[in-house]
Amino acid sequence: MIPGGQPNMQQLLQQAQKMQQDLAAAQQELAETPVDGSAGGGLVKATVTGSGELKSLVIDPKAVDVDSAEETAETIADLVLAAVRDANASAQQLQQQKLGPLAQGLGGGGIPGLPF
Repeated sequence: MIPGGQPNMQQLLQQAQKMQQDLAAAQQELAETPVDGSAGGGLVKATVTGSGELKSLVIDPKAVDVDSAEETAETIADLVLAAVRDANASAQQLQQQKLGPLAQGLGGGGIPGLPF
């Protein structure tokens, strides 16, 4: 603060720029960090990025029952949804860890468009 109780605008701008750089770096790190989820005791595994982009999906052949194609399709669909949801839940936790402290630096009000 400068004399008279006024905030130093130059200092505030520098702090804002640093927080913007930190946020961009954290978002980049999230986009590159793989996060895994699974369902059905590991029969279906999903990998998403920390920002929530689905990168891979693996279905164990044991999940396929050749005698009941319709039932197998429904089961696999349910397992895929569960695995992706599991991976996304982990990605959201990672987002909180990486971006939460940055939001607190902005006064704790959160950042529009981010899930916290």
